[in-house]
Amino acid sequence: MSDVLCIYYSRTGKTKRAMGEIAQALDADLVELRDSVNRSGFMGWLRCGLDAMRRTTPPVQSFETPRAMKDYRLVVVGTPVWAGRCSSVIRDFLKRYGKDLQNAAYVITRGSEDKNEEVFEQMDLYAVCGHQAAVSLRSGSVGYAFWQEEFLRQVRDFLGRK
Repeated sequence: MSDVLCIYYSRTGKTKRAMGEIAQALDADLVELRDSVNRSGFMGWLRCGLDAMRRTTPPVQSFETPRAMKDYRLVVVGTPVWAGRCSSVIRDFLKRYGKDLQNAAYVITRGSEDKNEEVFEQMDLYAVCGHQAAVSLRSGSVGYAFWQEEFLRQVRDFLGRK
């Protein structure tokens, strides 16, 4: 069994792609989170931004992980950036399970040039362990592969892997 869990929410598929690549590179368990809110299309996009600005947290749907959350040595949490904040789905996840994480790492995906690195500190408010590594990725950008590989290097160093 893996000692790393990659858990994420993705509305458009960009976070899903990034987390799939990271999970494969780390030989990690991979779990996708969902909520019961319709987030498709323009109205869904608008709803996401409003949820982020209001800091609302509709409950994340029930999910299963191969092991208990506290038994993973590292949990890599992936989220898109909504209005300069992590997604409300991930905020709810961290509110509920952040205290159970031994160690965390963050992957945020964004559409803008702004790296939104303040999102890491926002997420740390709910994950009492803080984060060991973090990366801000913009799909299609020139630096995407570089920053993803740098993140993987940091995680491997933390885990003591080559």
